Amino acid sequence: MPKDTASTLCPPPNSLVVALAYDGLCLFEFGVAVELFGLPRPEMGSDWYDFAIASADPGVIRSTAGLRMEVDGGLDLLQRAGTIIVPGWRGADTPVPKDLIDTLRCAHANGARLLSICSGVFVLAATGLLDGQQATTHWRYTDKLSQMYPRIQVVPDVLYIDTGQILTSAGSAAGIDLGLHLIRRDKGTAAANTVARRLVVPAHRNGGQAQFIEASVPKPHESERLSPIFDHMRQDLGGAHSIEALAARTGMSRRTFLRRFKTATGTTPAKWLLAERLRIAREHLERSERSIDDIAHLCGFGSPTNFRHHFRKELKTSPTAYRRQFGRSEQQTSRVL
Repeated sequence: MPKDTASTLCPPPNSLVVALAYDGLCLFEFGVAVELFGLPRPEMGSDWYDFAIASADPGVIRSTAGLRMEVDGGLDLLQRAGTIIVPGWRGADTPVPKDLIDTLRCAHANGARLLSICSGVFVLAATGLLDGQQATTHWRYTDKLSQMYPRIQVVPDVLYIDTGQILTSAGSAAGIDLGLHLIRRDKGTAAANTVARRLVVPAHRNGGQAQFIEASVPKPHESERLSPIFDHMRQDLGGAHSIEALAARTGMSRRTFLRRFKTATGTTPAKWLLAERLRIAREHLERSERSIDDIAHLCGFGSPTNFRHHFRKELKTSPTAYRRQFGRSEQQTSRVL
């Protein structure tokens, strides 16, 4: 699951998003930053993000694929940014230049938000700004991050963490999830959904990194065979859905069903069903005016108390607070189609 531990929204001091470029630039992570924040989006109105690229190294930047590029400026650009994105880094053991560390610390003190994608967390960690805070990174780097920076509370099983002014994401594609989350924070749910549609990706993904480690690409026949089960559970969110009953519907033994369900989804039926209930609940909170009691029953939680318990446990906030932060407003609806 994503994790939002922010006590305040920490709005940026301005709309300028600056992506950090460096020799050995990770192109995918950099492309995520450009796609989310650097493209013109006239459909969003006049208050969309401004975007620039700052180089951490002098001269022409070379990417991991050998691409050479010139950028907008040097580290001075970071001092003007409202949001700074660190799209990966050269390596966990590669030292972070002192001038970059000093510049990021200064930008943070001036109110800029710092966002890392994948291994970019090692740059933020080197500044000391993550000490005592929660952070995440790609599952391959979580142990390394803990060893190098024991004062950071490394959370290995989430797609991203938002602590307010500093945001960190897991593996490369999780940068898309975090970017959409930030757009939702800044511009509202409708804007995030619009960008997600342009990218042809979900506006919000459930789950954590663990589901991608063991079986990142499920075998097609497993998912196809279990599709009727997924539909059945979605149509009856409040049902008991015992393992025995679900296995019987597929003609499998209990053991075979559980194994194939995990292969297809990366989780158990109970956890998958809870994630679906929470997903539908979030949609109601974002888009409808239904009461908390109605949403609890519609989504199969049985009672508002049970709904609030699971919502807070998984999303670290209450349904009411979530609606206040992400609910649709007339302003958002009129601005974004």
